[in-house]
Amino acid sequence: MSRMTLGPVPVDTDYELEQLTQRMGIEIQTCEPGRVTGTMPVTGNRQPIGILHGGANAVLAETLGSLAALVHAGPGGSAVGVDLSCTHHRWVSSGTLTGECRPLYERQSVASYQIAITDDSGQRTCTALLTCVIRRGTARRRTGHSQDATRRTENR
Repeated sequence: MSRMTLGPVPVDTDYELEQLTQRMGIEIQTCEPGRVTGTMPVTGNRQPIGILHGGANAVLAETLGSLAALVHAGPGGSAVGVDLSCTHHRWVSSGTLTGECRPLYERQSVASYQIAITDDSGQRTCTALLTCVIRRGTARRRTGHSQDATRRTENR
């Protein structure tokens, strides 16, 4: 039995049937350092008046931004979103949306991303900003930093 993933991130087997991305129809297209893209259908994600629910934009944006932050954190690292803002430029009533996430700022403990969401015609429908707290994985830590900290401790 193959293990479920979201982009390169494995999903805990206890929660495979509870993934919001599956319910929303989100599919990850690209997941690499500096760029994460994905799509989401309007169908199934509407407000009662027939247009896309703004919260659906937020789910797509946070999914893409969180994946970008996890890639930045590296193997064994983690990332948690702490701030999300979405500006909805145009309403959408049909088709598929495409989101593209690019880093604005990536450092050891915090990262911020801009997510541009466009409709089938390529027009921007939403711009989102996501900030995540990062805990770097042990495989990505710089050895010089750890050695410097050890030297400072020894010299006290």
